[in-house]
Amino acid sequence: MWELRSIAFSRAVFAEFLATLIFVFFGLGSALNWPQSLPSVLQIAMAFGLAIGTLVQALGHISGAHMNPAVTVACLVGCHVSFLRAAFYVAAQLLGAVAGAALLHEITPPNVQGNLAVNALHNNTTVGQAVTVELFLTLQLVLCIFASTDERRGDSLGTPALSIGFSVTLGHLLGIHYTGCSMNPARSLAPAVVTGKFDDHWLVVKAKESPGNPKVQAEDGLGAGPILVQLLKLSGPECTLTLLSFPSSHHLLYS
Repeated sequence: MWELRSIAFSRAVFAEFLATLIFVFFGLGSALNWPQSLPSVLQIAMAFGLAIGTLVQALGHISGAHMNPAVTVACLVGCHVSFLRAAFYVAAQLLGAVAGAALLHEITPPNVQGNLAVNALHNNTTVGQAVTVELFLTLQLVLCIFASTDERRGDSLGTPALSIGFSVTLGHLLGIHYTGCSMNPARSLAPAVVTGKFDDHWLVVKAKESPGNPKVQAEDGLGAGPILVQLLKLSGPECTLTLLSFPSSHHLLYS
């Protein structure tokens, strides 16, 4: 609880709020359907990647610039942040994302807003195909973050900000055609909240694997053991779940 009395803690939480707001604002803004110039996949992918890279470089030294609840939970499991800090980070990220989407919605003409780039199934993509694609998109992003921030690396080629930005761009170049590309619960939640469209809405959460039987334990999703990236497709009363395991010994930091 001593963190609550720290100015550095308050700055870090605000940095997460601001970074996620800016990320969502520019990312979703790049996908708006302007009549004179419809967005291309390359334009959207570059916008998301540049936004991530810029914000990691600008605010990483303050909070780590997670901008992603899944990243924050992974850092919690890896003992890089406290439970209190993780809780405040996730709250700040979700609020910042919704604020960014709401701001974009308010300053955009109604005929251009569309669905505000809500994540959904595209091009006759099935649920199974979408789950598989999102798993691989998240996998390559997590691998990039783990590798580029590994303190055991002996080389000094490039920067984490640049490599993580490229990873996000790469994911969008493929994922947009399937699901609009999520990889971030805050990015997915924000436009859905603003527009009220939750069909095919994706949430990325963390949980632990029970011995011999993987299962979701919502009340104790951050325990020891292999970390499972779970993609939950929420559409009415039905729920489709797919799990991907990562070793809990990895480090996950943006800075």
